[in-house]
Amino acid sequence: MHHFARRTAGIIAALALVTALGAACDKDKDNKDNKSSATSTSMTANSTTEAPTTSAEAGGATETKIATPGGGEIAVAGGILDKYNQMGGVTSPLGLPTGPATDAPDGGKVQEFDGGAIYSSPAHGTHVVWGEIRKAWEADGGAGGKLGFPTSDEYDIPGGKQSDFSGGSITWVNGETTVTQK
Repeated sequence: MHHFARRTAGIIAALALVTALGAACDKDKDNKDNKSSATSTSMTANSTTEAPTTSAEAGGATETKIATPGGGEIAVAGGILDKYNQMGGVTSPLGLPTGPATDAPDGGKVQEFDGGAIYSSPAHGTHVVWGEIRKAWEADGGAGGKLGFPTSDEYDIPGGKQSDFSGGSITWVNGETTVTQK
């Protein structure tokens, strides 16, 4: 039931965001047509909604604050936000963030989500690690271990999945996980 509630909240958040963006588009159209110069609406998110709020940061990067079931908000920003949105955001298998981004080895960052983690490294880019591959990678030391940072998202191979890392790869084929170091 808890997973159902989280997924429902994610869907509601996505719908609220689409509705808010649609309203902003209508406002822009009205302003361009000079139909209503005296009426203006502001697109702000209410902290009691599940809708993500977006704001600009210095340097043009964006940040989204996502409301959590506990009533708080967790920020997702920069390259991690880009990857999160690419994966489908709150409605993706990643789900909701479980905490803010934290420092990882070698100047990297990591942010945990219900269904996995997004790792970002200046040298290796930003990639998702999840499932059985993530379990094997973390058992081998994660980003600070011999395999290092992910260099790819998980991708399909015959019979399963593979993720590449700066120090090797991990495959999950027919329910078996194999760690291969370079």
